[in-house]
Amino acid sequence: MTVELMLFYLLAAFTVALALMVVLAQNIVRAAVALIFSFCGLAGLYVLLDAEFLAAVQVLIYVGGITILLLFAILLTSRIAGRGVRVLNEQKVVSGIVAVVLMVLLGTAILGNSRHAILEEPGNEDLAEFLARHGVEVVASLPCYSSDNVDRQRGKGVFEASIRGLRRLNELGYGRLESGLVVNLVYNPQGPSLPPAQAELELDYKRELRANFGVEFDQLYTLANMPIQRFGSMLISKGQFNDYMAVLKSAHREDNLDSVMCRTVISVDWQGYLYDCDFNQMLELPLVLGTKRRSHVSELIGSDLTGNPIEVRDHCYGCTAGQGSSCGGALHGASESGESLPRIAHG
Repeated sequence: MTVELMLFYLLAAFTVALALMVVLAQNIVRAAVALIFSFCGLAGLYVLLDAEFLAAVQVLIYVGGITILLLFAILLTSRIAGRGVRVLNEQKVVSGIVAVVLMVLLGTAILGNSRHAILEEPGNEDLAEFLARHGVEVVASLPCYSSDNVDRQRGKGVFEASIRGLRRLNELGYGRLESGLVVNLVYNPQGPSLPPAQAELELDYKRELRANFGVEFDQLYTLANMPIQRFGSMLISKGQFNDYMAVLKSAHREDNLDSVMCRTVISVDWQGYLYDCDFNQMLELPLVLGTKRRSHVSELIGSDLTGNPIEVRDHCYGCTAGQGSSCGGALHGASESGESLPRIAHG
């Protein structure tokens, strides 16, 4: 058992014990004090999850603000603090049943979200056969060829489930050159750093997965982390956002601009609105077509997007840094012509 896991169990037990004291204490002042320490335990769990910002907010707002205000209100209101107030729950049985049901549902949701590959999800029993029958190219995320690293990042059992899924695809012909069925893997760094050389890492993946698990695949895509959404929030909470942006900007390569995906592909959201790339869609930066600030896929009939201006922000350095990054992995060496190709749409 690792030190981090031991701390998690200790903080979890501490938080739950204090939460029970909040519910069961007959003295309302003691219940309020227990609530303060329970919130502190929860802040400690946030720290273990690398969410220091949430931990600080938990302490400053819930402990330093709301709970202290509640405690003062209790102490200054004689009627509430009086001995004649009934503090016992009159519906112990009902509340206990509801609490147990919620805990079971929450535990099931967590386990179901972290331990199963999509091919093993209920209702997807024939998904692999469906994909093979229709010749669908499969792209699967596998952050490492080591079970310890994968399970540490995504939960216990995720690596084994991923290997079972890949073996099942191999049995159907995926990863076999003669079958024409393609399965590619995706790697991206877990921290604020650029991915290693794609060709070298692909050789490592193929050697380790073939030797240890009998798994075959076609290509490995190495993708840089974009400083937006969840990853961007994590960097901000750790005070690493500016450092990571400096890494991306210092590693910028002009020759990657010829192959970035926004020059040949557009992104379409579920309503049919257009964006220069998926990342711009996440940031709600629409594709500019003429004088319109927001364009729909229905307006593309008879239109030629070759040479159309592309919305660019600082996150675009994530695609041009180092060996480059796109839907097809590293950019460096992917295109030598530098031609401006016609743009196609995907959803």
